[in-house]
Amino acid sequence: MRPPSPPRPLAFPTLDSLAAFLGSRLPASALASWGTAPGTKTLLNLFLELSQGECVLISAAAAAAAAPPSQQQHPVVRAVHVASVRIRNGRGALLMETGQLLSDGTLRSRGGLRPLSEKMRPGETPEAAAVRAVREELGERVRVRILGGEEARVEERDSASYPGLHARYVLHAVDAEVVEGVPEDGEFDTEEGGEHEDEVVVDGAAAAITVKRHYWKWVDDNDNDEEDVAGAEEGARQSAH
Repeated sequence: MRPPSPPRPLAFPTLDSLAAFLGSRLPASALASWGTAPGTKTLLNLFLELSQGECVLISAAAAAAAAPPSQQQHPVVRAVHVASVRIRNGRGALLMETGQLLSDGTLRSRGGLRPLSEKMRPGETPEAAAVRAVREELGERVRVRILGGEEARVEERDSASYPGLHARYVLHAVDAEVVEGVPEDGEFDTEEGGEHEDEVVVDGAAAAITVKRHYWKWVDDNDNDEEDVAGAEEGARQSAH
């Protein structure tokens, strides 16, 4: 018997079409919190992610044949592929993100420490996404050596950036080591170099919220509290990006 085909993602040609789709499926109170509750993003952010292929939305009806029971209870699922980049320094410590400064002035704590992460683009390999993540979040002058990756794994949870919207993360871990261009001890911060959504204007829409700065620290394995990325979402363009 042939396995069922994967569900086709939904397409939204306009911001209004996305708003109408979500408005009939998610609680109004949840949608109203997007871009207003600290640490959340706006409907325009989601529209841009969809337009750029950084995520897809799948309706419960389309996904029912292939989805696990945990996913079937949700009217719509946001699916994201994320490259999680585990960068180590010369002594073996792991580079972890501790927080982000957003364009609305919010300082978002990362909660559990998380490695550098990036939403993957259509056709992009985890290794290519890792190289792009280093360039955009750590800086053009930073060089790392990509060592390889692991088989992807899947996590599901409610989205922190878009309350009320369930998310499915396909996590691709990539190992790397520092070559040059980044402090190898203590804590430091970097300017985000890959986000320009705040320059996008759509009539009647709240401005997209972007990451302006990233905050980092080196963590030894015996001190590492790491929670695996869910995002991109929250570290990715968020990543943002």
